[in-house]
Parts: sequence; structure tokens; C-alpha cells
Amino acid sequence: MENGFSGEILGDAERPNTRLPSLGEIGLNNFAPYIMNRLIARWNANLAEELKTRDMTTAKMRALAVLSVSPSLTINELSVFAVMEQSTMSRTVDSLEEQGLISRKPRAGDMRVRDVAITEEGRALFDVFWPTMYEGLRQMFQDIDDDEYRAFLTTLHKILRNIRKHDL
Repeated sequence: MENGFSGEILGDAERPNTRLPSLGEIGLNNFAPYIMNRLIARWNANLAEELKTRDMTTAKMRALAVLSVSPSLTINELSVFAVMEQSTMSRTVDSLEEQGLISRKPRAGDMRVRDVAITEEGRALFDVFWPTMYEGLRQMFQDIDDDEYRAFLTTLHKILRNIRKHDL
């Protein structure tokens, strides 16, 4: 099983004359991208309810979350880490800057590059939402022990390496 599946779950497409299973044969509940989409859609919907109370969006919160653990990033880097299109991130950064939640400054070594950083106001707002995010995480992994959680993260990181388009 050095290259992935043993063939029990999704078949072995590397063997000649192997028929690919249909989505119906795999089933939605065994199709990992479907399950991951459901999880993230529910996560975002739960978070969006809380964000509305402060005129925030999921995109803005993702940007603040990433910037809360990074000293500064370019818009391109921020868009990769926050998992959104660069054009959407540009608009999000504009709005966050207007709200005083982030700042943009030219990079010392290259004035063409603008570094984006969270402001104290942005950090304070993120700190208001962090307990909600953390409680959502705890709810999501209720009844899952530490070893299962670590194994899950290890698997997710392997998947990310397999599909990654950026080095970030």
C-alpha cells in the first residue's frame, strides 16, 4: 500500500483494465470530499451566526485568525492561509483596513510589497470571537480522544501535501 489505497475502498486505478467505481458505489458517506465540505459548511454557518452580531464575515474572521498568529503577510500569502481567492482577499483586506482592524505597510526591503498585519483593535475583536471558535472546535471533536485527533491531523496534513499547489 505504498502509494495509497489498498483497493478495498476506492479500487486500484493503477492496475490495467480496472473499472473505476461510481460515486453511487462509493456512496456520499464514504466520499471524503463530500464529508469535508459538509463539515466546513456547518462550521462556517455556525460561526457566521455569531459574526453577524459584530458586522463581520467569515472571510474577515479567517483573515484576522491567520494574522493573529502571523507577524505579517502579503495579500497573496494571506489568501493562501485563509483559503480564499486573492481578489476576495484584496476586498476583505480593504474592508478590514477601513475598520482599523489591520494595517498595510510597505516592506522595508522591497517597497513594492505591502505587508498586512493585525492591529490591536483587530486582535481585540478576534479575542472576542476566539472562545466561540474554540467551543466549536471542542464540540466538533467531542468524544474523540487525543490519539484520534492527532491521527486525524496527520491524515489531513498528508492529504494537503498530496493536493497542495502552494508551498505555504
